[in-house]
Amino acid sequence: MKVLEYICATRTFRKKLEGSRTRLYRMALAWSGDPMLADDLVQDTLTKALQKSHQLRDGNKLEHWLSAILSNTWREHLRRQKPGVEIDDEMFVCENCPEVETTSQEIVNRVRRAVGKLPIGQREVLTLVDLEGFAYAETAEILDIPVGTVMSRLCRARRALAGHLSELQTYVPVTNDGKPQLRRVK
Repeated sequence: MKVLEYICATRTFRKKLEGSRTRLYRMALAWSGDPMLADDLVQDTLTKALQKSHQLRDGNKLEHWLSAILSNTWREHLRRQKPGVEIDDEMFVCENCPEVETTSQEIVNRVRRAVGKLPIGQREVLTLVDLEGFAYAETAEILDIPVGTVMSRLCRARRALAGHLSELQTYVPVTNDGKPQLRRVK
């Protein structure tokens, strides 16, 4: 009976890991800016999770646990890198796209580059809080830093992003009372 329970538990665990892959990839891509590296980081994370599945005490905290493993894997990668080696900005190619998609893709590229310009600590916090929706306390636990550090890094990251992306703000005419003037399109 114990063998059957173990097999069922292992299958369930593997399915949950498969379901987390997309979210982990988004985080790794935001941190690294390189799709191939992000894929490698996620693969290493999932491999470590499978090897250390016995260490997960609370199944409800699987996402949190996997994010912490990814964070540690990312740090290991950075430690192995030579100082001063920059990861190239990702360039997207959109074939046969209408003008609207091209414009949207340009905005996505600018945002990714702006996020890529942030220091790693700010990039990690911004990704976990703003993109993945983790609470400050959860982010602090994942990155193994104080909550105050999470808050200050997030504040600096948001300010830096606003500065980098200020040219993306479109001009919206305002009325005399300061409210946006809307134009009706038929």
